Formats: sequence, structure tokens, C-alpha cells
Amino acid sequence: MMDMRLAALYSGGKDSTFAMYLAKQMGHDIPYIVNIVPEDKASWIFHTPNLNIVPLMAESMNVKLILGKSTGTEEGDMEGLKNALLGLDIEGVVTGAVWSDYQWDRMNIVCGELGLKVITPLWRKDQDIIMDELLNSGIKAIIVGCYAEGLDESWLGRPIDASAAKDLRALRERYGISVIGEGGEYESLTLDSPMHSHFLSIISSEKEWKNNNGTLHVKEAKLIR
Repeated sequence: MMDMRLAALYSGGKDSTFAMYLAKQMGHDIPYIVNIVPEDKASWIFHTPNLNIVPLMAESMNVKLILGKSTGTEEGDMEGLKNALLGLDIEGVVTGAVWSDYQWDRMNIVCGELGLKVITPLWRKDQDIIMDELLNSGIKAIIVGCYAEGLDESWLGRPIDASAAKDLRALRERYGISVIGEGGEYESLTLDSPMHSHFLSIISSEKEWKNNNGTLHVKEAKLIR
């Protein structure tokens, strides 16, 4: 595949960061990150926790942030993505989709209408391999949302490292969860990567936990220069 100019769909989570990193390793130029902000937290397509931190990540990676708006419905998500991509000087889009046929289909519909290629470095890869490669890549992320049996409040704010990977695999054996959270079992927030010039430091946060699931809401963060 020839090197292309791409926009990265970027939520701030580990998968979108890793996909962007791999696309850059392939030689692609990524001057934009695109973040869709749904009005409804239960977005059909997009990750929603802590999107307020994404501008700091864009600054650290020295890329332009393109914000899109969505109602949170399926139609709203697709329309928000299409509007965000319209007019960008790009040939394709990179996404962190792994196993979701639903997400894959919707991305391809929107990008197909705009004549853009879809680059998915993680698509259909073994989840254990993804986790191992993620840990070896230098990407630092924490868990900020827990939505599956076996993930208790102690997981909120926990770094995704070798110890966490071991415990996630044990939980998979017991509960059948995805070790990378592909089924929505957990959400993550990237603090650092080889693409970041500065580490993202969380200054203040708040845990919200009810009905056996919860979210770590980052109230304030800054880049450590």
C-alpha cells in the first residue's frame, strides 16, 4: 500500500492511539485527528468517556483536532463523522476497530461515500497479540470505564500493564470478557505514547460507581513538559 495522507478517528483510548501509531509506522502521514462528540453518552459507534481531554492529546501529538458533533443515534454518529471528514485534505481514515462488524460497516459506508480508504491496522487480529504488542509499543493508558462482570471499582484508574493484562486474561477465563475491552467491557484513556511529546498528567478526577459499573471522570489534566 502506498503512503497516504490520513485522518485518525481518535477517542483518546488505547485502540485509537495504537492504530494511529501503527499507521504512522507504515509510513502514512496523519496531520489530523477526528473526534466525534455525541450528545448521548450511549453513542452507537463512538467511545465517549473523557473526550474533554482529547484537545490536550492533539497538542501533545502536534496534530490538528477536528471535532464533530452527533446526537448519539446511529444516523447522528454517521452524519457527524461525514461532516467532520468533509473538506479535509486526506486520502483515507485510520480507525482502531478490531472485531466490531457494526463499526466496520458504518465506517466503510461513510468513507465510501466520500471516496476515502479505511485503514484498520488492528482489524481481526488476535486480541492477545494486540495486548502484547500494545504493551511493547510504549503506549501508556489507564482504565477509565468498567462495564462487565469481574471488573470492580478498583480497576478505575488502573494502568494497562503486564500485571493488568494477566488479571484480564484470568477474568476472561472466568467471565468470558475481552482482554482488550472490544465488547465494551472497559474503556481506556491514553496518557503517553511514542507520538506524544509530553505526558498527560491527571490533576483531578472523580469516580462514579453504581449498579456494578462505573467511570473515572477526569476533571482536570495537564501536559508535563
